[in-house]
Formats: sequence, C-alpha cells, structure tokens
Amino acid sequence: MMDYSRILNQTVLQTQPSGIRKFFDIAATMDDVISLGVGEPDFQTPWTVRKAGILALERGKTKYTSNRGLNTLREEIAGYVRRKLAVDYAPETEVLITVGGSEAIDAAIRAVVNAGDEVIIPQPSYVCYEPVTKLAGGVPVIIETKAEDNFKVTADELRAAITPKTKALILPYPCNPTGAVMERGDLEAIAAVLRGTDIIVVSDEIYSELTFTKAGHSSITQIDGMRERTVLVSGFSKTFSMTGWRLGYACGPEEIISQMTKIHQFAIMCAPTTSQYAAVEALRSCDEAVENMKAEYDRRRRLMVAGFNRIGLACREPLGAFYTFPSIKSSGVSSDEFCERLLEKEHVAVVPGTAFGKGGEGFIRASYCYSAEHIIEALNRIERFLREEFP
Repeated sequence: MMDYSRILNQTVLQTQPSGIRKFFDIAATMDDVISLGVGEPDFQTPWTVRKAGILALERGKTKYTSNRGLNTLREEIAGYVRRKLAVDYAPETEVLITVGGSEAIDAAIRAVVNAGDEVIIPQPSYVCYEPVTKLAGGVPVIIETKAEDNFKVTADELRAAITPKTKALILPYPCNPTGAVMERGDLEAIAAVLRGTDIIVVSDEIYSELTFTKAGHSSITQIDGMRERTVLVSGFSKTFSMTGWRLGYACGPEEIISQMTKIHQFAIMCAPTTSQYAAVEALRSCDEAVENMKAEYDRRRRLMVAGFNRIGLACREPLGAFYTFPSIKSSGVSSDEFCERLLEKEHVAVVPGTAFGKGGEGFIRASYCYSAEHIIEALNRIERFLREEFP
C-alpha cells in the first residue's frame, strides 16, 4: 500500500478546502434549497460580449495569444484603469491577463514572497489569500478586523503587524465577505505607514464597480508613492457577470509584472483566447449594462439588510461587493452550527463567517446576487428558523 501522506506535499495536505464550497456542495444534493451562498451574479453576460466571443470563434480566433494577453485587450484595460482611477499603466509591460483574478493574486504573491517572508492579511476576507501565501512558502500574519471599525484594517493595526520580515500586504477592498470599503482617507493612512518601507501591496479590487458610496471606489494606487509598490488585481467576473469566462488581470510595476508573467507562462501559457476577445467588447461597450446591474444589486442590498435587521440578526450596511455579513451571536451557537441547522431545517444555504478566517465567528455571509423574490423567501425561512430554534 502506498503511504500518500508521506508522498504528497505537506503544505497542500494541511490546506483545508474552501468553506464556501462545503455548504454549496451539500445544498446541491438537497431539494427545495434556497441558496444565498455563492458569489456569482445571476445576470447573463451582456449579449454584446457573448456575441463578440461567438464572432471570435466563427473567425477562427482559437490560437494562443501572447503570454501577457492580446495587445488590444491590454490597451483597453490600461485605458479603463486610466478612465476610472486616473492611474497610468503601460499596456506593453505593466498589464498581464490572467485566468481570473485568483491567478493574478497567486502569481503576485509567488513573484515577491521568499520562504519565510510574512504577508499581512486582513480577515475576514476572501478564502484564497492565506492558502496561496503558505503555498508560496510565506507566513500569513492575520489582522482580525473589527465590526466596530466596519471591518476596515486600520493604520494602527497595520503598524503593529509589521516586522522586519514583512514582504507584502493584501488589501481586499471592497471586501468579500463583509462588504467593507476603504475610502480615500483610510487609504492615505495606510499609505503613510507603508512609506519608507519595501512592503508590496496586492490590492484586490475585483468588486471596484460595486461600490455604493457617493465618492465611489478609491484605490491605493491613486495615493502618492503607492503605484510603484502596488499590484492592482481585478477581472471581469463580477463587474460584467463573466464568471465562467475565467478572465482577470494585474497592473503594476514592470519589474513585478515581468516576474508574474514568467510564472503565468510556465503554469498557464495564456488566458482563454475567446474570453479575451469578449472582454475587449465588455470594456468598450458595457458601461450602461454595468450601471443597470449595479442599480439592481443596490436594491437587493437594501432589501436584505433591512430584512436581516427586521428579523433580529444585526446587519451593518455593506458598502461594496454583493454580500451581507449579519451577526448571529444572538443565537448563542457557532457560525458553523447555525449554518448547518439552517440548511437542515429550512433548506437555506449561507456561509459561516469562519470560512473567511477566525474573526468571522459569530457571523454568516449571505449573497444578494439573487432575485428579490429569492431573497424574500430566504428571509422568511430564516425568520421561521429563528422563531422555532431560538425562541
């Protein structure tokens, strides 16, 4: 008998599967389940984008692109970032097209982290940051953000976490799962801590277009001196409802992007060609479609926040992404137990806050990228569950 525990990579063996998928997979085996679990838009990819992908196939655009991605797409991305953020990137050397934003995060961390380097990660946050840091040989240093700070990482917390071994900071805003955003003043305070260090920032801005503040999205790349130390990560999944097209990108200093490109070259070769042609069209023609989707998300956001507060689960207003993060502390049970019992009793799937780090205990994540009718039915079931299980 082979002893695979001795053969397999120990870091991989010790890495736990995504806590998001655990409940989604269980729900898939049950009937009559209302799911608020997966962060996937329920909108179709805009027709003009699908049409561009179809046309690319019809014209035989099925070969490899360059490792960095189509020149046209990189030019469009550079123009898009300039238009949205007033930050310039050279499309030839400072933009890389990846297989989703997750690949860009992985490549950025692998490009800068040596064995033993520390990476500061605010949590609760997206599930990939800690595992990919460990897989790169890095050491995650967790900052547990607080509800009373609206789940923002503060300058004081960052300053206290920095050591001589600190190599990078993950900035996951707008934040999955909390909906927290970092406004200009918040980012200026973070930048003041980072100046004079060699710490690199990986700024995950995949939800930038889903920011519900009057000022809109702010990026740390806009702050003086931060562009040169930041890898901006984004993609097409959330903004353009293109999850299955698997397309993301990274913008950053040539010195970092060139090393990320080598990793991408050997692991991936290039992002899907059809998706790249479709993405060009998305950037050129879909501003109105994006605004329409955002307006509907905003309506659902307000509906869900009001609903949770009405039924007794305290829920702060999320200002970005498409998730709510209500507290279930009043139930007196753990996040995992709450979610398991809710799924069993009422066939409603949500994600325990602990899937996003230990600081998520006492919370659940519920996505509002579902129809209003879907959300209302889920809230009705949760209300009944609370009344019957926690009278």
